[in-house]
Amino acid sequence: MLALFRFPIAVSVLGIAAAAVLGGASVAGIVVILAILEISLSFDNAVVNATVLARMDAYWQRIFLTVGVLIAVFGMRLLFPLIVVTIAGHISPVHAIDLALHDPHQYAVKLTQAHPAIGAFGGIFLLMIFLDFLFEDNEVKWLRPIEAQLAKIGKLDQASAIIALVFLIIAATTYAQAHALEVLLAGAAGLATYLAVSSLSALFESDADEVAGAGQADGDGEPTVRVPKNLARLGLFTFLYLEVLDASFSFDGVVGAFAISDMIFVIALGLGIGACYIRALTVYLVRKGTLAQYIYLDHGAHWAIGSLAVLLFVTITHNIPDLVTGLIGVGFIGAALISSIVRNRRTGREVEAAAVARVA
Repeated sequence: MLALFRFPIAVSVLGIAAAAVLGGASVAGIVVILAILEISLSFDNAVVNATVLARMDAYWQRIFLTVGVLIAVFGMRLLFPLIVVTIAGHISPVHAIDLALHDPHQYAVKLTQAHPAIGAFGGIFLLMIFLDFLFEDNEVKWLRPIEAQLAKIGKLDQASAIIALVFLIIAATTYAQAHALEVLLAGAAGLATYLAVSSLSALFESDADEVAGAGQADGDGEPTVRVPKNLARLGLFTFLYLEVLDASFSFDGVVGAFAISDMIFVIALGLGIGACYIRALTVYLVRKGTLAQYIYLDHGAHWAIGSLAVLLFVTITHNIPDLVTGLIGVGFIGAALISSIVRNRRTGREVEAAAVARVA
């Protein structure tokens, strides 16, 4: 555990120290607040990421912790807002950087104006994750009366895509009517991104299974046919899926961070520190087998994703504090954790009772 969190701790110490030297105690305090905010709001992200990361080998887990962190910090927290401001403000990248450095208030205004498109893209992507999970006939069910009925809907081919499109159209033509075109285009892009990345990942995963299955174990228990190296692309597409998932979770937080500070590099530093901890926590959950031990955590995280997807659409026209969003996610995960503990204790008592009965 300490080995996994050594890098986030080092980044925290260096980042906060640099903020204190360059901006004083107040700026260092803002960095700490932003890091804590990112960690508290993204725990559900770590749980969901862990379910995906568990399918990847140690090599791609290391990529997730190294290259993935660079993408999360510099790509999502620093470059992404600049790209959004460039596109939404119809200005050059140089002008966007100039605004970020010399007129951060105007930069924040332009980024906020792009929120309808950001919310629609991230909302549809997360909604697809939620619906695909619910419509799958999972052996383990947490909210059984609801999940059992929703699993029946999943028998309809492309049910999740159909419902997501209907939801997008209703949202764009009702309460988000003032931003209808932006919402429709961004939502369609979010749906296309989800379908592309998840389909490619599933394609190469099935190819890997077929090749691995073709070589049955010999007498020494070793497969007679090795999986070709080019099937490492499976890890690549799963990695890309994780990065888009992380971005979808981060959209609202990046925009909302401007309510705390309008200094783009301070925001990137604070949120980046938080992202390092979340990624280390994701790998920790995988290696400790936490999801297998507390079997309803995965369900709670996906319900939290569903709530965040809806809230992203709501924030297109209404302001919702990040604290509310975070508490809803924590609430679902906390309830799922408690349910898992109760279930484990009940199962333990049943096993003990069965053992006593056999002895008797």
